[in-house]
Amino acid sequence: MIYLDNAATSFPKPEPVYQALDRFARTNLANPGRAGHRMAVESERTLEDARHALNRFFNGPAPERWVFTLNCTDALNIAIKGTLLPGDHVITSDLEHNSISRPLQKLKRDGVISLTRIASEGGRIDPQSVRKALQPRTRLVALTHAANVLGTVQPILEIGAIVREAEALFLVDAAQSAGVVPIDLKAAPIDMLAFPGHKALYGPTGTGALYVGPRATLRTWREGGTGGDSASEVQPEQLPFRLEGGTPNVLGIAGLAAGIAWVAERGCETNRRHEVALLQKVVDWTASADGWKIAGEWDPANHVGALSLIVPEGLTPQDLGAILDTSFDIAVRPGLHCAPYAHRALGTFPNGTLRLSPGPFNTEADIDTFLDALSDITASFT
Repeated sequence: MIYLDNAATSFPKPEPVYQALDRFARTNLANPGRAGHRMAVESERTLEDARHALNRFFNGPAPERWVFTLNCTDALNIAIKGTLLPGDHVITSDLEHNSISRPLQKLKRDGVISLTRIASEGGRIDPQSVRKALQPRTRLVALTHAANVLGTVQPILEIGAIVREAEALFLVDAAQSAGVVPIDLKAAPIDMLAFPGHKALYGPTGTGALYVGPRATLRTWREGGTGGDSASEVQPEQLPFRLEGGTPNVLGIAGLAAGIAWVAERGCETNRRHEVALLQKVVDWTASADGWKIAGEWDPANHVGALSLIVPEGLTPQDLGAILDTSFDIAVRPGLHCAPYAHRALGTFPNGTLRLSPGPFNTEADIDTFLDALSDITASFT
């Protein structure tokens, strides 16, 4: 299988991740506890070490501000529903994944908030459109860092400065950028940062994190055990335990920590440049391939390793994805990619596009095979 679906979940994982998962599962897979037996203490130390690793990787202010979550969706829900109050106004965009769009749309439908969805142009958000959308009751601006359909990177530094000036909170969905685009939380005006562990940080599925900055105070999302302070009748106030209830995926977090270390050693830009260089071959191919187009703007300097192709008339992304899978052993992602507003803006709703997203282990030969397959398929239909 040639795997070109890394924007959904990275595969394969670096060998140190597999080794860390196996080692931890065999030696220290106990329930974390700060005052228990040595396996429990070691399990708790794994969580603390991973928080420190995240804090170093993103240059955060303190490790306790990193809350472990089930995935990026979980992190975004914690941020959104823990922040917003009745009467608040929220700004988002047409590029968003349903992990932002659906909770906000539900709150709007229930009459809790008012919502402004700004339009992107060519897959990019103009910071001034955010400024124009601000209202006196604007409490939250929730935007993607890199669009999951188009791979376009957004100007979050400029947007964050505008949001900070308005004294609102800025929530950034870094699902497609964490691990491939440098993020410096001491320099960037970001109040909350959400991301999964299973994409460009090369951890296993079922992992993620939410950074909660000093300007954000979130209501509890769930209540339960925290491995300490069991006498309190309610969830403890201090982070991260205020937002973590129940036994965490400590095995997954051990693997995530190994993934972070692997990415940190290589450097974010190394992986991004490799992936974008592979996509450049696809962009060049579409220039001479009848009926094929890329979706959104192409700027290699401001792009992550995801690219959507608009397929020739008479074909559907779903048919192409199935043929690539069954006849060529190539894995891509057809459809709407959980981002219907983006596809409506592109004019590709309801069938969507054919998205490919190479990873650090893909080669130019993989892309050549993919393009040869597309040529063979489209030739048979014309």
